[in-house]
Amino acid sequence: MPFVEIYLRKGRTPEFRKAVSAAVHASMQEVFRIPEDDYFHVVHDMEPGDILHEPMFFGIERSTDSVIIRMTFNRRPPAQKAALFEAVADRLAATTGLRRQDILMTVLETAAENWWVEGRTIDPETGFDTRMSPEAMRAGRVG
Repeated sequence: MPFVEIYLRKGRTPEFRKAVSAAVHASMQEVFRIPEDDYFHVVHDMEPGDILHEPMFFGIERSTDSVIIRMTFNRRPPAQKAALFEAVADRLAATTGLRRQDILMTVLETAAENWWVEGRTIDPETGFDTRMSPEAMRAGRVG
């Protein structure tokens, strides 16, 4: 049950907000094989002075259009997280016009027992939603 927070500077259109959220969700479906309805995102509108960063870091110029995405989910292998980061960045660039240089993503991993929502059932062996495909989990795409 991933939980996503998206931090944008105030003034972005509802369509842009939805496009960012949709890009993150589609990437999680692709990489983690999560169910389509496993979708809960919160978009934070930040005042101009609320997202602070240097205009140049890691030797790359960053604009004031920066977007911060924090994804919370159960522990995943490093390669799977790297694949998710790339999928989200590619999809955001293609669908929203965001520059990869203006995207910052972070992951907060937590244990399966730290989640609750009515109706969710957990596979005791995997710790993941019982609706997730065992084939996907065995292939290392989930888990």
